[in-house]
Amino acid sequence: MTNAQKWKVFFLLFTTMFLLGGIQNTKGIILEQVHHDIGLTLSQIGTLISTFQYGFLIASLLTGYFTDKKGLRFMMFIGASCMAVGLVGTSMAFTIMLFLGFYMVIGLGIGSMLVSIITVIPTFYKQRAGMMFNVANAMFGVGMIVTPLILNMMFSHNISWRIFYIGIAVIVALILLVLATLKLEKSGGMEMNVKDFIHLLTNARLMLVIVYLLFYVAAEVAFLNFFPIFYSSLDIANATVAEKTATGAYVIASFAVLFTIGRFIGGFINIRLGERNTLILFSALSLVTLIISRMMVYEWIYAFMAFGFAMSVLFPTASAIGTRMTDKSGSMMGLIYVASGLGGAFAGWLVGLLSETYGIGFGFNTLIGFVCVFLILSWFVRETPITSRE
Repeated sequence: MTNAQKWKVFFLLFTTMFLLGGIQNTKGIILEQVHHDIGLTLSQIGTLISTFQYGFLIASLLTGYFTDKKGLRFMMFIGASCMAVGLVGTSMAFTIMLFLGFYMVIGLGIGSMLVSIITVIPTFYKQRAGMMFNVANAMFGVGMIVTPLILNMMFSHNISWRIFYIGIAVIVALILLVLATLKLEKSGGMEMNVKDFIHLLTNARLMLVIVYLLFYVAAEVAFLNFFPIFYSSLDIANATVAEKTATGAYVIASFAVLFTIGRFIGGFINIRLGERNTLILFSALSLVTLIISRMMVYEWIYAFMAFGFAMSVLFPTASAIGTRMTDKSGSMMGLIYVASGLGGAFAGWLVGLLSETYGIGFGFNTLIGFVCVFLILSWFVRETPITSRE
């Protein structure tokens, strides 16, 4: 690969991860605005989040296979096209059904782009894959930090969230232009047959990790999407809705700061404590910091930063444990993202339904239940590697 091609791959990798982190971390802030703009109920917001996650889930199921069959460039182009169409359509949607439909298209695009980008790393950086994964996750975290601040600045100048989505669509269009000039070979994926896949699904220890990740993602998605709405509903020292929206955006950004720092040092933590101990300790820390933060919501809202740090190392640690349980690591990664999609969809549906029925405060407290479940599961996770034929 020429130097020019390498720079294009760098651009695609880092720009895409930045955008994906940004979109992931601003859904809740934007949905809080959409809640007022087009009259969404809390249960409909839950449906929107689930729809987004269903799009992500469908893309995760299909992208790995078609990346091997059609090539990286083809699937990255499909994913970027879906993102562009979904973002523009969502920004122009003034009815609930249109918003719902285009939001799912965004989920499809993000799922396709994420799986494609992850495949780029081992394909082109085999000797430095670990380093590139860390850098890519760092860019994802930077996107999580920066974009809520950008939205907050826009809202303070009365600029609509619709302009924000159009701006992202313009960047995605630039990604499409770079893709059009890039030559990528098909990835050399491992052959996978139905019997191998069924064996993965019947492996109890492996499925335990998958269920752990499902509830982890449920907690993360519920927090990022419902916290801004939850905080705006509180009566905080006579603060206006605009002031609470601004504070909510800063909290999401501060959560992402410690989340990103935790990802940077997660490897050192794993070496020091061991992966299973890390999973148990930081699962427990997640529960403690969440409960304390919820109790201090009126006194010091930025306590949720600690919750972000506690959550940061769990997904990569559990993923590392899971991928070493089988030589079918590609299919395991596919299952991990399927679990992510299911967890996010489940959280959106349940928290939205409970919030509509019993109030947003009750719905938001569901996070504590999600964290309790994955804390219990962490005690049963084992690091012992197993082969795909055990």
